[in-house]
Amino acid sequence: MTIITMMICQPQLSLPQIPTRGLDLPVIQCRPQKEKVVVIMGVTGTGKSRLSIDLAGCYPAEVINSDKMQVYEGLDIATNKITEDECTGVPHHLLGIVDPEKDFTAENFVATASLAMKSIVGRGKLPIIAGGSNSFIEALIDDRNYEFRSRYDVCLLWTDVAMPVLHRFVSDRVDRMVSAGLVEEVRKFYKPNSDYTKGIRRAIGVPEFDSYFRAEFSSSGDKKYRDKLLEQAINEIKINNCKLACRQLKKIQRLRNEKGWDIHRIDATACFQNSGEKSDELWSEMVAGPGLVIVNQFMLNFGHDRSFVTAADGDRSKRPTAMVTGAYR
Repeated sequence: MTIITMMICQPQLSLPQIPTRGLDLPVIQCRPQKEKVVVIMGVTGTGKSRLSIDLAGCYPAEVINSDKMQVYEGLDIATNKITEDECTGVPHHLLGIVDPEKDFTAENFVATASLAMKSIVGRGKLPIIAGGSNSFIEALIDDRNYEFRSRYDVCLLWTDVAMPVLHRFVSDRVDRMVSAGLVEEVRKFYKPNSDYTKGIRRAIGVPEFDSYFRAEFSSSGDKKYRDKLLEQAINEIKINNCKLACRQLKKIQRLRNEKGWDIHRIDATACFQNSGEKSDELWSEMVAGPGLVIVNQFMLNFGHDRSFVTAADGDRSKRPTAMVTGAYR
């Protein structure tokens, strides 16, 4: 009987046995494998943070934020930062760490995220990069010196939701943000003659309130007039979020279709068309489950399909459950 000696580059993973009957194979020596990185992409509100927590519950992993507004300190409601409870103990990097008055560029992100990845893999954990700023992700993966691709193998997941469904969700989310204290949060941050082209003031949900706060601080107009300005600001936030989603979608499609990125699309539309327990059940079946299948195959260097539009095959009881119930980010 021929004996095959295999050098497994990632000892924590078990690879399937290779049938050897009738084969006379030499000893196999594999070159050191690249480190693994998972990137979760998607437009605003499609559940990127939720999926990152689901995956981190199945792997020893840490999350690196790639949302260009969430890197700033403050305005947690306006920037829709994941809460401490929603993190469920999973360490997060590049979240609320930058002076809100400073600019944080794609180059800054590449440098900081690179350090975070090295630290995470150095501790034997899987880096999961999650966020909607595709310009940051593109700058990191396709850096000029080819450093990322020479060091890392990357698995790109895309949580996708049909635009008409997402637009309704985003509009409702803005209403929930207002109920959670959005206006009061931005009011405390407001300064007359602010520069809305720098720092965190670029975030959707900040410049839209300028006219309302100007009228409020100067006591110009009656309450009915100011209420109208507030309503206009909220509607403008909804419109701008929908416009942002369309721009983000075009960037993802460009990366996939023009640059040839191997992005694995997961259709989460059905989850957003339902609510409560039904939505959570569909998330587990149609998003978290297929996402885990893709990542498992990636970690074991197996091939897999580019898209999941239905639930993955297999025992549903073994699929991950949605850990951030009811909150899509």
